[in-house]
Amino acid sequence: MDKTRCIQAGDAAADFVLKDHTNKAFTLSAHTGKRVLLSFHPLAWTSVCAQQMQSLEKNYEIFTQLNTVAVGISVDSVPSKNSWAKSLQIKNTPLLSDFWPHGKVAESFGVFRNNEGISERAHVIVNEEGVIEYVQIYELSELPDIAEIIAVLKTMEHIEA
Repeated sequence: MDKTRCIQAGDAAADFVLKDHTNKAFTLSAHTGKRVLLSFHPLAWTSVCAQQMQSLEKNYEIFTQLNTVAVGISVDSVPSKNSWAKSLQIKNTPLLSDFWPHGKVAESFGVFRNNEGISERAHVIVNEEGVIEYVQIYELSELPDIAEIIAVLKTMEHIEA
């Protein structure tokens, strides 16, 4: 991945439309007025990615209280994401398919790994106006600390209050 292309805080977020695990369209710009946590993960059906998505689901109510929509994004197909969501008992968190064109959204955010054909493990917070507020890229083997993301979101609440 070319790290110089990675988006940064202050950049405008590229709008996108992706299908979620239920085949429903998710459009970033449709969530203007809320923060969106884009939780990029390399592949479904892997243990760290499963824990990452379960942490989003477990904290759904907290995200809602913080005016935040949390979504998972990977290059897996919609049918794969659907089966995976059922196996993980994901009911509230959209798991988005960046399958075709392959990794286009991850690439637009600068987190696509061309050599492997997957995204980085990353968290990107888009604010209410569609501007990137926060970017954190993790090692592929590292489970992101969801408490850290919640703390960042709470800090944003105090700044805007």
